[in-house]
Amino acid sequence: MRTAVLLLSVVTLGLMAGLFYAFAGSVMPGLRRAEDRAAVDAMRNINIAILNPLFGMIFVGALVSTAVAAVLSIDRPAVAFPLLGALMLYGVTLAVTFAVNIPLNNRLNDAGDPADLADPAAQRADFFTPWVRWNLVRTITCAGAFAAAAWALIEHGALNV
Repeated sequence: MRTAVLLLSVVTLGLMAGLFYAFAGSVMPGLRRAEDRAAVDAMRNINIAILNPLFGMIFVGALVSTAVAAVLSIDRPAVAFPLLGALMLYGVTLAVTFAVNIPLNNRLNDAGDPADLADPAAQRADFFTPWVRWNLVRTITCAGAFAAAAWALIEHGALNV
C-alpha cells in the first residue's frame, strides 16, 4: 500500500507541475500574442473549463496522497523527509493558487463579457502580469514538490536508479 500511495503522490504532483508549466511555457506566451479582447475571452474560457471533476481529483489528490504517503512512511525518515518537503512545497503552491491566482481569475470573470469591456487592454494588464508572475512561482514550487516525491520513491526502493 505504501508504494501505491507514494506512486499516486508522484503522479499527481507531476501532473500538477506539468499543468502549471504548460501555462508558463505555452498558454500564457500564446495568449500574449493575441489581441486584448481575445486574450481576456480565452482566459475566461480556460478558467471555466478547468473547473471539472478530473482536475479537482488531481488537484486535491496530490495533497491527500502526499500527506498519506508521508504518514505511512513516518518510520522511514529517508522517505518521510522528502515527502514532508513535497507536502510543504505543494502547500506553498496551493497558498499561491488560493491567495493570488484564483482571486485574479474571479476578478477577470466578474468583469463581464469581453465584448462589452470598455478597456480590454486595462483588464488584460491587471490580470496577466500578476497571474503570470505568480504562476511561475507555482510552477517552481510544484516542480520541487514533484522532485521531492520522486526522490522519496527512489529512497523507498520502488525504483532502481
